[in-house]
Amino acid sequence: MAKHRFYLPAPAWNLEHLVLTGEEAHHCLDVMRCREGDRVIAFNGAGAEAEAEIVATAKGSVTLQAKLVSETSRPPARITLGQAVPKGKNMDLIIQKATELGVSIIVPLLSERTIVQLDGEDLGKKQQKWQRIAIEACKQCGQNWVPEVTNPMKVEAFARQSRDPLKLIAAISPEAQNLKTILATRGQDGAPLAAAASLMIGPEGDFTPAELSQAFSHGFAPLSLGPIILRSETAAIYALSITGHELMGS
Repeated sequence: MAKHRFYLPAPAWNLEHLVLTGEEAHHCLDVMRCREGDRVIAFNGAGAEAEAEIVATAKGSVTLQAKLVSETSRPPARITLGQAVPKGKNMDLIIQKATELGVSIIVPLLSERTIVQLDGEDLGKKQQKWQRIAIEACKQCGQNWVPEVTNPMKVEAFARQSRDPLKLIAAISPEAQNLKTILATRGQDGAPLAAAASLMIGPEGDFTPAELSQAFSHGFAPLSLGPIILRSETAAIYALSITGHELMGS
């Protein structure tokens, strides 16, 4: 039977003194009903994993003794997803699936057509919630690298700050090209691909013409995802899959 996985952030990672606290201790003791003597997996979100035995429990804490330690290499391609925040709980799904697909950074985008309105205190609360979803996804899928979920930002700000060698924006427009054509046009076909990429996915109704223009002016290439108009969450999963496939050479 698969061992339960628990997250201990890198700053608190000490193989001589592994202690789960807060939500992770609650999940271990009250949800999963783990007890002293049980074997579990602890990971730090930065590649390290330890099979450990629970040696002591108290209210709000679980002390572990590391038995077998391993390191997982960082994903070979660093992909940053700039995702326009969709309505409902679709952002939760996108973060979960993006984590499973090995994305490194998730940046929620506030597009002119974003229906969800976030400001002030709501921004911080949403960011914390989305970061927690990424952690939970890592726990469930066995991913040992937790992606960073940043605070939301405007589309133009994201496009301006991107320094990745490959920059793509999903677009419903005549000039949009499939990924292989974009890579070939840039002289990368058959050669080692860039190890990092930024990928922008729009909201329901796509980015506005002004936002597309802003992205193009900062070097983003319009990426076609095929002839069918995809929902935002489907577009994100599909675009991450094909981009990861090309960059990782799998």
